[in-house]
Amino acid sequence: MKIIVASKNQVKVEAVKEAIQDYDFLAKAEIFSSEPSSNVSGQPKSLDETINGAMNRAKNAFKKCNYSFGVESGFIRVSKTKTGYMNVTACAIYDGKNYHIGLSSAFECPLKVTKLIFEEGVDLNQAFYNVGLTKNPKLGSSEGAISILTKGRLTRKEYTKQAITMALINLENSI
Repeated sequence: MKIIVASKNQVKVEAVKEAIQDYDFLAKAEIFSSEPSSNVSGQPKSLDETINGAMNRAKNAFKKCNYSFGVESGFIRVSKTKTGYMNVTACAIYDGKNYHIGLSSAFECPLKVTKLIFEEGVDLNQAFYNVGLTKNPKLGSSEGAISILTKGRLTRKEYTKQAITMALINLENSI
């Protein structure tokens, strides 16, 4: 069995590798990675755009494999929050015909970060860097914003695995 992770981001690749170990039908799969386009903006700003980005990545990576996994993080509008938005990760698993979608839990960023993203068009990594929450300009390829905000209690890899596990529910239980 062959799985392609639609990202060269090692956090995403490792999240897929670790998540599938709990599934007998996937545990022995060979994992490859590619960097297909998401065909959405660099920082998705809606649930539809985030899910579409994951689906596009998965479909664009699907070549001579059993499954491709697309992972995309973005913002969703959430009323009654301080900023009006939360960040969520979507995983789309594509089998050549069907998509299997899952989402992670969601979190709210500090107001200064959210303003930079929505008013100045920077992405989450740049916003965290610009406001001084990190010295790492490639935050999304390492611990992630979620790790900074939770003081290491939840890493980007574990957060990403949530979305993968939720997408695998549909794949494992499809009738």
